[in-house]
Amino acid sequence: MHHAPLTSPRLQRVLAVLKDGRPHTTREIVRRAHVVAVNSCISELRANGAEILCTRERKADRLICRYTMTKAPE
Repeated sequence: MHHAPLTSPRLQRVLAVLKDGRPHTTREIVRRAHVVAVNSCISELRANGAEILCTRERKADRLICRYTMTKAPE
């Protein structure tokens, strides 16, 4: 997979959201970081050395994903 470097403004915006180490939903990341492919951004951050957990919760007919960064990329 080809991934963007950490200098990418798009990845920097996602990192800024995840930096606090708390769980953030996909929707929250979309709104705060102004990105649309959150799962791709997470994959790219992982390829750059970040450790990010994903938890999934089913509510009624929706699946809610929450991402938590446990280790920032170097």
